[in-house]
Amino acid sequence: MIFEPLAPYAGWVLFAIRILLGISLIVFGLPKIRDLASNAQDFRNMGFHPGLFWGTLIAFLEFFGGIAILLGFFAGIFALLFGIEMIVGTVWKIVKRKGFADYSYDLILLALAAILLTFGSGRLSIMGLSFS
Repeated sequence: MIFEPLAPYAGWVLFAIRILLGISLIVFGLPKIRDLASNAQDFRNMGFHPGLFWGTLIAFLEFFGGIAILLGFFAGIFALLFGIEMIVGTVWKIVKRKGFADYSYDLILLALAAILLTFGSGRLSIMGLSFS
């Protein structure tokens, strides 16, 4: 296979994916954490009731899950939860007849989460470090 020589760099690829996904989650989660009431109203307006519960859950998942993914600390668990969020968001947008451009980013983030869930966070992570 033409790309087989890249296999030794899998740890670096997983590291890059964790950094990109973690930063994206933190950037999207920070404004939600800063204004939970406004975020709750946004979720109510989208039809997710109770808005305070769902809005707060997603704000914490994105912000604190983003930090965890960035560090590689239980990244698989947070990748799974975030992947579920992206599936729900994608389905919601399809049902609301949004265009592909509205949910394509969700699908890309889902793919990154699926990679971490499948291959783990790699050796270049808190959970991958060996102290023996």
